[in-house]
Amino acid sequence: MTETAEAPRGRVQMPYKLLMRLAVVLIYLIAAGVGGFVTFTRVREEVGGSDFLPDFTINTPVDEENPNVERVEGETLPVWTGTDRVTVLILGIDERQQDQDDFWRTDTMMLATLDPVTMQAGVLSIPRDLWVPIPGYTENRINTAHALGDAYDHPGGGPALAVETVEYNLGVEIDYYVRVNFQAFVDMVDLIGGIDIDVTEPIDDDCYPTADYGCETLHFDAGPQHFYGEMALKYARVRHTSGGDFDRARRQQQVIKAILDQVTDTRKLPDLAANAPEIWRVVQAYTKLDPDLQLDEIIALANLSTQVSSDDIRFRVVDETCTIFAITPDEMMILVPLRDKIRDVRDEVFGLASEGNGAPTVVSEAATVTVLNGTTTPGLAGATSEYLEANGIAVAYYDNADRQDYDTSLVILNRDKPLTGSYLLEALGLPESALINGSNPTADHDVVVILGADYASE
Repeated sequence: MTETAEAPRGRVQMPYKLLMRLAVVLIYLIAAGVGGFVTFTRVREEVGGSDFLPDFTINTPVDEENPNVERVEGETLPVWTGTDRVTVLILGIDERQQDQDDFWRTDTMMLATLDPVTMQAGVLSIPRDLWVPIPGYTENRINTAHALGDAYDHPGGGPALAVETVEYNLGVEIDYYVRVNFQAFVDMVDLIGGIDIDVTEPIDDDCYPTADYGCETLHFDAGPQHFYGEMALKYARVRHTSGGDFDRARRQQQVIKAILDQVTDTRKLPDLAANAPEIWRVVQAYTKLDPDLQLDEIIALANLSTQVSSDDIRFRVVDETCTIFAITPDEMMILVPLRDKIRDVRDEVFGLASEGNGAPTVVSEAATVTVLNGTTTPGLAGATSEYLEANGIAVAYYDNADRQDYDTSLVILNRDKPLTGSYLLEALGLPESALINGSNPTADHDVVVILGADYASE
């Protein structure tokens, strides 16, 4: 993206950096991390071939310690070489200028994931009232994790505790997070010229919450609509339909797709380019990115995702089929998770569920698993077994290992159960090197997990 004045050719100038930051915003703001990678790449390809941007290269050196990104001779962009799944947690918060010292709950939580091997992607919406254990605290609505992390100075703050909570309860490893407030959403939708939405039914809300903690009457007609930022936000947030929060999550995903359509429309690229400086201001002012997320990683993932088809992005919601409505003794309305149902939806998004083509899955492997504690941390095998059970892996047996001085954890395949082995690595946050083939085909169980000091110290 560039301003109307022509920049000199050669090394990267500020307009290209603005384009990169636009990619960041699109990746996370539209809450379709991998869909955003695709969006950015398509925009880059169109803009790169036009006459209103200079040729560009990257002058930021690739981090030599990052094994996922390489510089390839003849390639303008760095290349993603990692084979591990990339998963991002997107947090939307209702941050208000008059309340800068408050601790904000998350109004929106979504997981976006991309598998660089299968080139399939997914987006999973998590309802804010889901009643879950928050690691290190007590059970509460999942949207309170962010506020608790900030209020109690949790390492990494609210975003870090939100990540830990989702990882614990959904059994997925999250690589990065991004936190976006509502003003960023409003400004960005305005800057891309608004979005087209087909409203499926009339919506009426007699008390939609306003920024000053009041309420207003809100109405949407059914049928095709063009929304700018404020109305797009209201459409994404309103809850007064028969499906409540679940309809709301589906509308948010509808908004994601509408933004994706808008920013990949080649006719709109000149307008996007003209708004690049203002887009950059929005990114700086209203978004918080995971400090581990590097610019080269974003660019390399964008380059990789040119191979992702929009048909290979799965959009799912943890909805009424996965939860039970309940009221706590102190009269909080909550959603009690049906964990087996949530696992099914999660597996669809993460490509672990059967697609009906006879291909093997983690479920179809039906592996028997043993968990052994190879450390001096008491109860580690039992706690880990409970965690795995909650996330779809049946543990047949757990106990102490033959010794308690294992430095590194191991996942030993006594029989050919590769999908289960890979899933255990991901669920436990272990490196590929932890997966080894066993030498005992007559062992009682298919897979043996030995927990070492590296796992205990996590």
